[in-house]
Amino acid sequence: MTKYIFITGGVVSSLGKGIVAASIGNLLEYRGFNVDFLKFDPYINYDPGTMNPYQHGEVFVTIDGAETDLDLGHYERFTSKITTKYNNYTAGKIYSNVIRKERNGEYEGATVQIIPHITNEIKSHIEQFKDKTDVVIVEIGGTVGDIESLPFLEAIRQFKRDVGRKNVIFIHLALIPFLNTADEFKTKPIQHSVIKLRELGIQPDILICRSNVELPDKIKKKIELFCDVDLEFIISNYDIESIYEVPIQLQNKKLDTIIIKKLGLKLKKLENQEWVDLIEKQKKINNSSTYVTIGIIGKYLCKDAYMSLNEAIVHAGIELNVNIKLDYIDSSENTDKTINICKTLDAIIVPGGFGKRGIEAKLKAIKIARLNKIPFLGICLGMQLAIIEFCRNKIYLPSVDSEEFNQSCENTVIEIIEKDMERPELGGTLRVGSSYYCKLKDTYLAKRYYKESLIEERHRHRFEFNIDYRIILEDNGMIITGESLNSKSVDIVELKDHPFFMGVQFHPEFNSKFTKPHPLFIGLIKAAITYKEK
Repeated sequence: MTKYIFITGGVVSSLGKGIVAASIGNLLEYRGFNVDFLKFDPYINYDPGTMNPYQHGEVFVTIDGAETDLDLGHYERFTSKITTKYNNYTAGKIYSNVIRKERNGEYEGATVQIIPHITNEIKSHIEQFKDKTDVVIVEIGGTVGDIESLPFLEAIRQFKRDVGRKNVIFIHLALIPFLNTADEFKTKPIQHSVIKLRELGIQPDILICRSNVELPDKIKKKIELFCDVDLEFIISNYDIESIYEVPIQLQNKKLDTIIIKKLGLKLKKLENQEWVDLIEKQKKINNSSTYVTIGIIGKYLCKDAYMSLNEAIVHAGIELNVNIKLDYIDSSENTDKTINICKTLDAIIVPGGFGKRGIEAKLKAIKIARLNKIPFLGICLGMQLAIIEFCRNKIYLPSVDSEEFNQSCENTVIEIIEKDMERPELGGTLRVGSSYYCKLKDTYLAKRYYKESLIEERHRHRFEFNIDYRIILEDNGMIITGESLNSKSVDIVELKDHPFFMGVQFHPEFNSKFTKPHPLFIGLIKAAITYKEK
């Protein structure tokens, strides 16, 4: 019978519930269990696709084209799981489904209420995994005490009664702050957080205590007394160097065996030597005094906005035994400053994004990479800008532009994609998800690193290269090395006379895992090592 783990958070947000959920999945999978994930986000937005990256962070795209929470990226990077639209639901989606059912008469005239209609809708999405996997790990976004979280907490309280208490455990993650002025840890925040859960009818089975350093036993005993959770089920989750070490940290605290026993599962041998070896390798690399510097020329300078990109670079660095220094450069600031910084980098990445802000600095960074043979990877918007820069400064077509930036431009080398797309139900003209195969041209970098003729990657864009410019582009040295099977959509461009200059319309970072780095990032960092040596 399928077992369920519900993870809630308290005191403050951004404590790392997603990392903990992914780590638990990692440990259970390495013990031979099949796991799946579900993330509930209590905000009213339908999905994070239109949300500000400074507020929400990265939009993680699933293979079936869902725009989801960044925690789904952690689930994929820590386990073998490939997520879909069924792994993330927002309050907006839940309420929309209930309203649609009410309009269709499915409630037979009943007064639609939070209980039972909203809570039943929430539970139905948990029940979709029944008998399809061994363990479902359900993360409730936000913190206990948020008004918008109440229906979700009530739903999981009911769910425990529905499926039987022995099939469900509640894990609560909360902050234990250390006050320097008092020179002591403070447990009152977690006490109040647990009290709030109890008021809602939920008693945590396990407490995971987030802190800067490991908690002393006397603090855990105090938490045991006030929160009514046995000492052995109070786990100290303190700050460590790498997020990928969290599964090892939790395993050392016996969290995986505690969960297995509480759920009545058969204890299987932990076979995670591959993961342990990678952690040790990462530690050695991070202590190395030699490194390559990768510049990310972005307009959203918060780490969460480029979470998958950051991690993909880390994965490739470990694979190649090289320490990576990431330099985040704000393209909205002075462009002269951007130019000076870019000339010191070992590789340059221009990531995806929307809108005109910060474009000029990105274009100048691309020009520096092209002229100075600095390894370059342009992702989504980065590829489009690479084409614009090449057309303006190499082919000398100064009037070319993107329809996104200049709708009145007559020479749109980047234009809005066709409205009769293969998957119009995804909304508007946005191409999102792994919507088609890309065929690769022989003898070029993409084919060399992928080692395949056909690839599938995840897209998230509204504008594409105008194929009317194909001939003039290729005649001047920018080659289309990856395109759709019908040759209508261009996915990869490269420069012939450059050691590594590539633009990709898709987002390769979404397909990189800790145990399987993405080949394009391996290629970029190899080129960066060579460039630095020269």
